[in-house]
This record gives sequence, structure tokens and C-alpha cells, in this order.
Amino acid sequence: MAIQAPKGTRDLLPDQIYKWHFVEGKFRAMCESYGFHEIRTPLFEHTELFQRGVGDTTDIVQKEMYSFQDHGGRDITLKPEGTSPAVRAFTEHKLFAEMQPTKMYYETPCFRYEKPQAGRLREFHQFGIEVFGAPDMTADAQVICFAQDFLDEMGIRNVSLEINSVGCPNCRSSYRKALQDYFRPHYDELCDTCKSRFERNPMRLLDCKSEEDQKLAKDAPSILDYLCDDCRTAFEDLQKDLDAMGIAYTVNPRIVRGLDYYTKTAFEFVSTGIGAQSTVCGGGRYDHLIEEIGGPEVPGVGFGLGIERLLLLMEENGAEIPEPPAPDVFVATLGENSRLAGLALLRKLRRAGLRADMDDLQRRMKGQLKLAARLGSRFTVVIGDDEVEKGVVQLKDMTAHEQHEVPMDRLVEELANDLR
Repeated sequence: MAIQAPKGTRDLLPDQIYKWHFVEGKFRAMCESYGFHEIRTPLFEHTELFQRGVGDTTDIVQKEMYSFQDHGGRDITLKPEGTSPAVRAFTEHKLFAEMQPTKMYYETPCFRYEKPQAGRLREFHQFGIEVFGAPDMTADAQVICFAQDFLDEMGIRNVSLEINSVGCPNCRSSYRKALQDYFRPHYDELCDTCKSRFERNPMRLLDCKSEEDQKLAKDAPSILDYLCDDCRTAFEDLQKDLDAMGIAYTVNPRIVRGLDYYTKTAFEFVSTGIGAQSTVCGGGRYDHLIEEIGGPEVPGVGFGLGIERLLLLMEENGAEIPEPPAPDVFVATLGENSRLAGLALLRKLRRAGLRADMDDLQRRMKGQLKLAARLGSRFTVVIGDDEVEKGVVQLKDMTAHEQHEVPMDRLVEELANDLR
């Protein structure tokens, strides 16, 4: 039996990869326009980073991480999300000592062991941006605006923005007690995972994927009723900023996100068109994460966006992705001398910046011309031994179905003019 790719992974084949190149290019261009700079972090980190950052009561840490011990006995985890590694790099390299804010973006593979489904695999890919050192809600609004503008640029219309405040450690203590008081009479009805969270992190009960637990949580207290004055003012400021930018949103007090490091702002762009997992982009503020992993007190805010889900939404919305360009010119040869001359000419064309190709199987001329047509080449250069002796080529316009003779030393110049 032939070896296949592991469950929950996929190959990105040449006939699909151009779509990824398109969205990657658009994302980088928008990052540049917003003043973000790229960061690349390792595929694996010390497991402790995610236990302390993401939170040891989350589904990610409890159920989904790919963790192992390396040959040195170190606990290592393939990164399940992009924010914690970016924060670790920000702290390790003391970027907090530079003028703030620091604005980073990344594109990274992530790994989570969960049931594969539409738009979510065990190896998946994320775009993400992070802003460090900006405590004002203006930063949150601009991060949300970036996500909205990018989704608009990608031609996606069937998503809506939902926002919430998850408070801070001060106001969450009273909310924690209110949640425990609400769920205590239903404790025996909770799933085993939620029972383990009841004492340690009751907010995670609102994020449970069990349908029965979701029904129990339907009438749970709202975090918005327990916000301290600072968090309430911050949430009001966020809404004012979004209103000023013309960004539509809905307040959803049930959003807690699947990571423990969030404070104050939490948001999601949601869609009902890609299966059970409806969030295509989510993020928020994390004012204590840098401290949590050993750095100074520096606030942060950002988002992660699943590329697989993004492409599914683009397909649903009929967004146009231009196909990769065909070769500018195909070199067809007949005879050994012309083959050698064709190889030399092929390199000259490529060095001049033209997309050029030729047949590697030494087919007959008819087969080569058929291949040139299948590739969609605009021009075909035909070289036989007679042309080599005369120092010329036959230049065939595949669109106009016209052919004329061109001196070999003037071919690049003529092609450049014709392709302008």
C-alpha cells in the first residue's frame, strides 16, 4: 500500500498553490500599508510557553497540542497558534526597549490534534498581526479595521463582526463567582472537561463544544454586567472608535475565545457558510501575556486568521483569483544543433526576465507545438539546424497565428516590445 499523507494534513499541489500566493501577496501588501513588519518564529517551542500563555484549562492545551520530548529530554510542542511565539520573541530579544508600539505580522503553519473538518485541519495555516506597547483602544480598533479591510479586499461579504469585553483579573473575580453560582446546581450535568474547569477557570464553561453544555450556558450571567469601570470605559471607547471608522458590529457577551490570555477586547468575524467552525478570524487584547511568560508589563492586541477558511469563504463568495501567468515564450527545436542553441537561447530569455520554457522530452516538432499551446505560451520560437546556420529563428505568435523570421541576436528585444 502506498504511503499517504497523515490524517488531517493536505498537499498543496501546483494547480492550487497560486491561490495561496495570491492571498499571501495581498496580506503582505496590506501589512506594509498598515506599518507592520514580518516576524518568523520556530515551528516548535518549549511546551511551557503554551501552558502559561494559552492556558492549561483550554481545549488547545488539554486535548489538541502535538507535544513530545526531544532527545535531550526537553518538553517540546509544535505551535498551535501564532501569538505566544511572537510574544516570546518580543520578550527574548528585548524589543520592548525600543520605541513603541511594535507592529508585527506573520504567516505560519500551526498544529492541533482535532477532528478534521471543512476549513480546519490538524496542520493548518494562519495569518496574524500583533501590536505591542499600545494600551489605548485605538490600537484594538485598528486591528479590527485591518481584518475587516482584508476580508473586504478578498471579496468576502457573508461575515459579520462580533465583539465583547472579557474584562480583566479585577472584574473577572466577581464574574467567576457568579458563573460558579449559576453552574453549581447543574454540576452533575456538565461534561467531564467542564467539571475540571469549574473551579480553575469557569469562563471556559461558556466555550465548551458540547451541545448539552451549550444549552446549560444559554442563560448564564453576562460578563458585561460585571465589568470594572476601567474595562467598561475601554469597551465603550472601542465601540466609539469602530463607529467613527464606519465598521458594523454586534456585541456578543458569549465570546470568550479559546485562549486564556485575552483581557478586555475579544472579537470574531463569523460565517455560517463553512461548516460547524464558523470563525474565520478572531483576536483581542492580551495585556498580561508578556508578563506571564517572563517579560515586563507591556500590553498587546492582535488577531489570527485561518488561511484555509479564508480560501473556502472566497470560493463561496465567488471571489476571483487570477490564475498564474502562462509562459511568454516556448522554445521548440528540431535537431541536435538546434537543441543546443535552444538551451543557450532559453537561458538568455530567462535572464532577460521573460517566462520561457522548452520541452525536456525531445518530442517531435508537432508534439512540442502542442505542448506550447497547452501551456498557453504567447509566442513560440522555432529553431531548426538551418536556422542555427543562418543565425535566425522563426517567431510564431500563438494568438494571431502568424510567424516571421527574426535574427537570433534581436529576439529578446523584439519579444520585449511585443509583450509590452
